[in-house]
Order: sequence, then C-alpha cells, then structure tokens
Amino acid sequence: MNAFEELSPDALRSGRADALDDAVATALAAHPLDGVETEYPHYRGAVEGPEAPPPPSEDHPVFYGCFDWHSAVHSHWALVRALRLVPHHPDEADIAAGIDERLAPESVASEAAYLDENPGFEEPYGWAWLLRLAAELDLWDDPRADAWRETLRPLEGRVREGVRESFLGIDRAHRVGTHGNTAFALAGVLDYARVVGDADLEREAAAAARRLYADDTAAVVGAEPVGWDFVSPALTEADLMRRVLDPDPFASWLDDFLPDLAAPPHDALCSPVDVEPDEGDGAAIHLIGLNVSRAWCLAGLADALDGRDGPAADRLREPLDDAARRHAEAGAADVLTDDYAGSHWLSSFALYLLTRNEGGVAPGAA
Repeated sequence: MNAFEELSPDALRSGRADALDDAVATALAAHPLDGVETEYPHYRGAVEGPEAPPPPSEDHPVFYGCFDWHSAVHSHWALVRALRLVPHHPDEADIAAGIDERLAPESVASEAAYLDENPGFEEPYGWAWLLRLAAELDLWDDPRADAWRETLRPLEGRVREGVRESFLGIDRAHRVGTHGNTAFALAGVLDYARVVGDADLEREAAAAARRLYADDTAAVVGAEPVGWDFVSPALTEADLMRRVLDPDPFASWLDDFLPDLAAPPHDALCSPVDVEPDEGDGAAIHLIGLNVSRAWCLAGLADALDGRDGPAADRLREPLDDAARRHAEAGAADVLTDDYAGSHWLSSFALYLLTRNEGGVAPGAA
C-alpha cells in the first residue's frame, strides 16, 4: 500500500498541503522525477517529413521525457509545486539539480523555436500546463524559482501569444474528455492570468468562457465517460464557470446545468467509474485520472456553493461534497500505478487534487 492511498477521503478532498508529509511527498515525486529524464517511449504529436525524426531531446531539450511534451511539462509543474509546498522536501536536491540542468536558456530557446515552426503543437492542453508551470514559479518566493521563471520567459511568452492569437477566439467549445477539452485549457489560462496579474488576458479568457458556456443548460452526461476520457466534459465546464461567475449567479447557472443529481442521467456524475486496469491498458489508466479530476471538480463546485443560501445551493452542496470524497478515495487506490502508461502523468493529477487550495488553482472569481 502506498502512502497516498493511506490518506483519508477528508485529507484528499480538503486540498491542503498538510497531508504532504515526507512519505506522501516522496511518493508523489518519484514518478515525475524518473519520467522527466525518460526519453523513450515517446509520442511526438507532430507530422513528420520523409527523414528520420531527431530524438525527442533534440527538438525538446527541456520537455523530452514522460512519453509526451505535455506530460513532461506538468511533471515539472508537479516537482516545482512540491518544492514550494513542502519545505525541506526529501528529494529537494535531486529535483532542483534536474531542473537546473534542463532549464537552460539555449534549451528554452529551442523549445520556443519549435513552437514557431509548429504553431499548433500541444494546443491547447500542453499550453495550459506550460502557463500553470510559469504561474507556479511566480507563486514561489525563492531565488531558484525567480531564476527558472526568468529562463522560461521566452517560451511562456510564445505560448501566451499563441493563446491570444488562436485559442481564445475559437468558435465552438470542444466538449471532449481528453486533451482537446476547451474548458480545461481555459481554466489553466485564467488561473495563470490571475496569478501573474495579466488583467488583459484574464478579461479575454473570462469573456471566452462566458461566450462559449454561459447559456448552457441541462448538461449532456449520458455518454460519459467515452473511451480514453480523463476529464469529465460536464464537470470540467462547471469547474471553469465557478472561476468566471460571481457566487450567486454561479449557483443559479449550476442549478440549470445539473438539474437533478439524484436521478439519471446526472446522478452518474456522483459515482466513481469502475476501473480494473490491466498492464498497458491505456484506456483504463485514463479512467483512473478521470476519477481524480472528477474529484477536484466536484470538491471545487461544493466549495463554490459553501455559504450560499437558496434552493440550488441547498440541493447541490451535499451530493457534490459526498461525490468528491468518493471519487478521491477511488482515485487514490490506483493513481500511483507503476505502469508507465499511467506513471508518466498521474502523479501530477494526484498532486493537483491534494493541493488545489494552496494557490494557483482558481484563485478567486472575476
């Protein structure tokens, strides 16, 4: 039994770093530490020409590990966040030395140049995580974070520019449970903008969210989950809108969006997905992540209704809170798998759930 699995549903649901003792901190850092240096197997996610592709570390000298670029990015986010939230982290020296080595100015310049040559690469999911990494460095009051943030700025600026030029103006939301989910990426952009104080980007991201989602009612959840889903389209949308709407309008919006959590089809969002992963079963591994991401969405929604009066808040708060605990417990049972299909990314999701109230995730409403 791993240290993370031993945490209580209350500790998992609270989103506070108190649960990050040395054993839990070590468990959550183990896979990211290994993964960021693991170049193969690697999924490139780009169209190749007739020549043999260069090794991943040539195109991506910073984010070459963890099977794919976005997982390498959010594994770095997880490692930086762990250092910020766990003073004297057991793996502090190894984490810092690795980031120092990879996050060199010439390496970041190569990453930015690759995006110039491949403008849609990792849009929007990887972009959102890159901005979360920059925000995490901004949150951490430490000379190392200041130096790493300064080094990362060219890539951060390139991604921020791409977000403005091609993402925020999309005509329709992608309501999927995988990397193309628009709401998940918008939440990352909005959180970043608020952390770093980019008022223009915050305003533009919030406007995009309202344009795409404010009129939605009666979420279509009957098909969830589908195949390789690792986020819930319905809950991820609601998790975005709690960032955008003031508390009372949000409660009203959520009441229309999830009209009955006690009856089909919406009650399906309250029950964790059954997962029986076999070695190498990537689809089942994604469902582990789905339970974890559902947990943080459900907990965030319950928190957004806390202290609200009215029938909507009264009806939704308790079932959302109960469902958050059940999903957190289900996710914890499997999230730290040693199967590389999951180990290259799931620890980041576990840390997001466990520390969601420690800054950088939905810091305030518009």
